[in-house]
Amino acid sequence: MFQLDKTIISEEILEKEFVCNLNACHGACCVDGDAGAPLEEEETKIMAEIYPKVKPFLRPEGIKAIEEQGTHVVSDFGELETPLIDGKDCAYVIFDGKTALCGIEQAYNQGEVDWKKPVSCHLYPIRIKEYSDFAAVNYHKWHICSDACALGEELGVPVYKFVKEALVRKFGQQWYDELEKVAEEFKK
Repeated sequence: MFQLDKTIISEEILEKEFVCNLNACHGACCVDGDAGAPLEEEETKIMAEIYPKVKPFLRPEGIKAIEEQGTHVVSDFGELETPLIDGKDCAYVIFDGKTALCGIEQAYNQGEVDWKKPVSCHLYPIRIKEYSDFAAVNYHKWHICSDACALGEELGVPVYKFVKEALVRKFGQQWYDELEKVAEEFKK
């Protein structure tokens, strides 16, 4: 672990390699698991605001889940999350053949909204845990991502480089530039 500004970072994000391989996993992270994607409070407001523009991109069962549960839910642990369809798929998930994609991101790609998707989705396989004085930045290993780990290793792409855009979105360019300096020193 090392500290960068108000973040404590796991060295695994420098050591591990990762590149999503949708051809192999078909977006399993959006449909597996027992909870929705983690959300920040500000994101819940954005999701409520953009929902009318995202709705046309969603599946009927996703629309039903959102209209019954809301654009976000609060878990039993008090955490903000995306709603699920029957306790499985994220309500915002759509499919291209058998590959799960994000309906919010599709609306973004089509220019309907200017918000890509929840930052937790954009950051994956990095998970952020906010504490009062700092944020913990950790690598999350999930068996469904073994093909992504293999592809990352084949291509030589460390986790922090794979999620560069999301890290800059979350912490800013200056923070990321400092992270790259740490990574260069780490390699030595």
